[in-house]
Amino acid sequence: MKVIILLLLAAIVVSLGSGLFFLTKGKGDNNSPRLLRALKIRIGLSVALVLILVLSFYFGWIAPPEVVPPSDPAAASAAG
Repeated sequence: MKVIILLLLAAIVVSLGSGLFFLTKGKGDNNSPRLLRALKIRIGLSVALVLILVLSFYFGWIAPPEVVPPSDPAAASAAG
């Protein structure tokens, strides 16, 4: 699951970079079809990432880390 999430994040960053490239190096036309395609891909990948994270949490494939409170308050105040 971590690999899929990391791959999606990397693809989002690549799409962001390509959109920036098409925006800055375009032929004076900011409404470039390549710029629009990069935006569509980035939005689609972001929606897919959010859906995967929500569904993974719902089905129990991922879980938030457990926070264990310290058992001795004196030890906790000395450590922190």
